[in-house]
Amino acid sequence: MGSLASYYQARPGSVLEVDRAFYDRLASESPGREPVERFEVPIRSGYAWEVPAGHLCRIITTAAGPQCGDFNVWNRHNPRERLWTSRTRQLQGTHVTRYDRLWSTLPYLRPLLTITNDTLEGYGTDEDGGRVHDLLGSRCDPYINRILTGEDADVHCHSNLTRAVLPYGLTELDVHDVLNIFTVTGINEDGEYFMKPSPARPGDFFEFFAEQDLLCAMSTCPAGDLSVPMWGPDARDPIEVCRPLEVEILRPDPALVTDWTPPQTAQYAGMHGLDFPERGTDTRHRR
Repeated sequence: MGSLASYYQARPGSVLEVDRAFYDRLASESPGREPVERFEVPIRSGYAWEVPAGHLCRIITTAAGPQCGDFNVWNRHNPRERLWTSRTRQLQGTHVTRYDRLWSTLPYLRPLLTITNDTLEGYGTDEDGGRVHDLLGSRCDPYINRILTGEDADVHCHSNLTRAVLPYGLTELDVHDVLNIFTVTGINEDGEYFMKPSPARPGDFFEFFAEQDLLCAMSTCPAGDLSVPMWGPDARDPIEVCRPLEVEILRPDPALVTDWTPPQTAQYAGMHGLDFPERGTDTRHRR
């Protein structure tokens, strides 16, 4: 791996600087923390839910064992503002953990959420260069399945997410590149994407703070914990390694968020170099 510095370097005091002490206080099991809702996402399915701004959300592996989750997130009131994985990779990294943020699309470009706790934070980089909680890869989908195998199959994360968001008036066109939670991935020496079995154990969790009102959706990946390949010569149905995931929404101690406010959209004030003509001037045929 190279040792060059990140290309994206922010000035001091920018929104990229995270108040770690604030998020550490949110992550603590304070007496004022209150559970709001808890539910299970069954195997090979998708589910969408809301997280109010200023609340915490925790995604948890169950007693059944490890499971990978493909995660989408939108501004609840404006689905055009949604997770921008490529910019998040540039600002935070190819894999995310505590104190990292998921960033939204243009022209908004602000944090959707901040990760407050991650029991797999210590996984680091393994002997193959793999890391956990992946922003490199996208979701599995029936279109690539058709290309790879010549067959149609509806058991895919893209399809699960499509069904999950329908009650919110969204469609397949709103489903976007994902954060792969509990998933270990990397790039091999040939520049190819690889995936490894999830290292998660029962009770591991990934927790975040909602920086704005959010709509979240998650698919319990039909490949389960990724210990069985879905494609290639050794592929078979990995149903035996598919497990549910739990989601918990928590209201932090109100005293901890008294001074917190949702982040503003990026304050770009320009017009992309456009110069509007004076009234009455027709420039359509100007050469």
